[in-house]
Amino acid sequence: MAKALFVNHLHEKGSLMATIIFIPGLICDADLFADQIAMLRASRHVVVADTTRDDTINAMARRLLEENPEGELILIGLSMGGYIALEAQAMAPDRITRIALFDTNARADTPEAIENRQHLIALTEAGRFDEVCETLWDKFVAEERRQDAPLRSRIAAMAANIGPDAFIRQERAIMGRRDHRSRLADILIPALVIVGDEDVLTPPALSQEMAESMPQATLGIIPDCGHLSTMERPEAVNRALSAWLES
Repeated sequence: MAKALFVNHLHEKGSLMATIIFIPGLICDADLFADQIAMLRASRHVVVADTTRDDTINAMARRLLEENPEGELILIGLSMGGYIALEAQAMAPDRITRIALFDTNARADTPEAIENRQHLIALTEAGRFDEVCETLWDKFVAEERRQDAPLRSRIAAMAANIGPDAFIRQERAIMGRRDHRSRLADILIPALVIVGDEDVLTPPALSQEMAESMPQATLGIIPDCGHLSTMERPEAVNRALSAWLES
């Protein structure tokens, strides 16, 4: 897989602006944030993190920081991307000026979730990755979007691009992540927390928990939306993101 994708470079008053790093979730690539990148690319320095080569959240976060070694960073992560964003903020709090956490949570994996992930890994290792993708599709989007063929095609293309080997690494990373709840009160930078009201993988209560724990957090709950809010309801996400970045 390629390293982080550099989408655009922009200088403001002779100095590099804070880099916005979009961090994809499980079996997702840059297309997860296509609408957000389109909104920001003309005025911001935007990067998409590589989440395909490591099998721990710690290593993914470290890679993100090493591949962007200079300047201030704004982290925007969805689902697994949120876990990475929290870990990177813990590693380099002086460099992270804002953090956006979409459809994610600050908790470690539950035993039930770990069991489910181990099952999906076993299916993938048995050559049944297509079956795994089918299972995840039903959980990724709101019920009314499950017949949305164009959206389904985009999500399938992302999964195919990531592939079974990287999927297994990502699942193992997610299973081993740490619990960040005890340190949320120490995250004093502006935070944006967004979640779909029909997200069954990371329900709104988990986003509310994070937002209530971070001193400068803004919570947005998007109606008629599942787990992939940036693709399901891009207009609503873009409005919230734009207002937050300009505040």
